[in-house]
Amino acid sequence: MKIVVATDSFKGCLTSTEANQAVAEGIRRTFPDADVVQVPVSDGGEGFMEAFFAAIGGTLVEVPVRDPLMRPITAKYLLNDDTAVIEMAQASGLTLLTAEERNPLVATTYGTGQLVADAVRKGARHIIVGLGGSATSDAGIGMLHALIDSFASHGSWDDITALKPVRFTIASDVKNPLYGKNGAAHVFAPQKFSPDLPHSKGATLEDITTLDERARKFAEVSAKHFGYDRSQMEGAGAAGGLGYAFLQYLDADCKPGIQLLLDTIHFDQIINDADLIITGEGSADRQTLMGKLPMGILAQSAGVPVCLIAGRISDREALLKAGFAHVECITPAGLTLEEAIRKDVAMQNISDTVSRFGSILNTV
Repeated sequence: MKIVVATDSFKGCLTSTEANQAVAEGIRRTFPDADVVQVPVSDGGEGFMEAFFAAIGGTLVEVPVRDPLMRPITAKYLLNDDTAVIEMAQASGLTLLTAEERNPLVATTYGTGQLVADAVRKGARHIIVGLGGSATSDAGIGMLHALIDSFASHGSWDDITALKPVRFTIASDVKNPLYGKNGAAHVFAPQKFSPDLPHSKGATLEDITTLDERARKFAEVSAKHFGYDRSQMEGAGAAGGLGYAFLQYLDADCKPGIQLLLDTIHFDQIINDADLIITGEGSADRQTLMGKLPMGILAQSAGVPVCLIAGRISDREALLKAGFAHVECITPAGLTLEEAIRKDVAMQNISDTVSRFGSILNTV
């Protein structure tokens, strides 16, 4: 029996690799002779770089950069021959800030631009950027300033020649435009504010309007300069508008993160002759059906049954109707959230849940 395990990270709790290990342990408790293939995966957010590293190897390059508040930190990216994989959250992510520090009115993507610049200097000619987990809503202006500071001798974007031979691919499942009621500010910025900001007690309508207006004005100026406008393209609103900067200024391609990863690792070959695929995420509901990682796994399952596990389940019938063979919550009834997200508890709950899949596994 061959079982492929490809779970997303359980955010704030387990990495993809840790979740996969817990699933594998549960399988072997019931089927010790099973051939268990673990595949670290990510849709562009947390663990994106590590998933590619596990799949294609290469070197993890450490770079001194600036965090979202322009403080010096060290971040990493993956370099494999002339391909670089950058996880923007390494330099510009929400996890780099305390709850009190969160404020997309001031947070910048400058550090992400520094990672891009270093990769170009080291010979990267294809740069893949995962756009999940951002603390920012600056429309990528910070990233562009970092590139200008790195490569433009006269401080002008038009002076940069080092980026011309480089191909960019952004990995994101976000389809929102840069600005407007469905844009980056209105949809994503509120969750990036601290609820304890003294001036606002969290995001106010004025804050969101300010961010949206900034993005709109930046897009107008950019469109006049280039003669085209990509602010309404799918993915432009990803990572607080960083997607827009890559699309407008660097002519990037935009692909769903999980599709990009699965194509790169030849997932179709990995699941060849598999009897079952187990995937998962922290919370599974109707949003899962809107292109989140488990749906990417299901889409490329080639008819192999897919079981879905999650720390929280709602809309079970919709998930089953979408094509999952089984949908299971790993969290026992009555367990508090604080306890459930402890790493050791979550791993044990995953293992226990999967070990009870005997009746399902016996049917494959």
